[in-house]
Amino acid sequence: MDKSAKIFVAGHRGMVGSAIVRNLTNAGYTNIITKTKSQLNLTNQNEVEAFFETEQPEYVFLAAAKVGGIVANNVYRAQFIYENLMIQNNVIHSAYKYGVTKLMFLGSSCIYPRLAPQPIKEEHLLTGLLEPTNEPYAIAKIAGIKMCEAYHSQYGCNYISAMPTNLYGQNDNYDLEKSHVLPALIRKMFLGKCLKNGDWATLRKDLSKRSVEGVSGEASEADILAILAKYGIDDKSVTLWGTGSPLREFLHVDDMADACVYLMLNYDAPDQIPSHVNVGSGTDQTIKELAELVQKITGYEGNLVWDSTKPDGTPRKLMDNSKLSSLGWTAKISLEEGITKVFADYIA
Repeated sequence: MDKSAKIFVAGHRGMVGSAIVRNLTNAGYTNIITKTKSQLNLTNQNEVEAFFETEQPEYVFLAAAKVGGIVANNVYRAQFIYENLMIQNNVIHSAYKYGVTKLMFLGSSCIYPRLAPQPIKEEHLLTGLLEPTNEPYAIAKIAGIKMCEAYHSQYGCNYISAMPTNLYGQNDNYDLEKSHVLPALIRKMFLGKCLKNGDWATLRKDLSKRSVEGVSGEASEADILAILAKYGIDDKSVTLWGTGSPLREFLHVDDMADACVYLMLNYDAPDQIPSHVNVGSGTDQTIKELAELVQKITGYEGNLVWDSTKPDGTPRKLMDNSKLSSLGWTAKISLEEGITKVFADYIA
């Protein structure tokens, strides 16, 4: 990519998209195109085609998606499959129609079977049943990979796909109902620490700024206690979903963005399938170990209680990164270093 090439980053306000913009900007790319949802509704085919016809981007990072944790994926099943299919169908087809030089589609490790062999290789795609709680989202992402492969096969398009492991970092979603596990752990323990310390001012500030309940800065202590109780937080403990036994791999979003730009520069769509590339850290830990690490970093001194009536999700999900490693890229940010930075950003 020339430094002045027109690059469209779809989903630039999200965690991954914003990290890609930061990476490109720091690398000296000067012609990055971004659009907010109010400026361009990616689920609307006419709007997307008009945008591509007018802007004529040369490169596209398709990081826009409807995302969420296990609760959101399981509750909003129709929205997850509909919105993600619409976004990727519109962007990928318009990229072909208006001559985009190269496109990268961002997927998710949830595309793989629930009981896939570990670590998960790219060729394990479509070899077994998906995790039921996020099946609609996974099916949409699988369709995106196959669409990129089909457009390469039929039209010769240089469309590639990257499948990240669980991501965390700047611009993550900390909604207690819809967030992924790591930001949920950070926020729950931060709120639990504030409650244990009787820091009502910080609790009011946090809940009024970040909660969907619309709590004001004048919320009573009783109101705050009721909200916290809804999410398993009291003055002695924080209740977490499941048993804590599932194993998960995590990658800092700045590492993910670096891998995306690296692949855009160094990897072209192959004729053979699977064409997608796993992107991960190469190590995993149990959710219980993760929670204990977050507890250490946040300084939360209460008890961690596990609610085994809640679902655990997939037992283990470790990516095989040998394909990406063979291309010359490895992760740089350790989990403890990354969470420490994320928590510092959160409390700031």
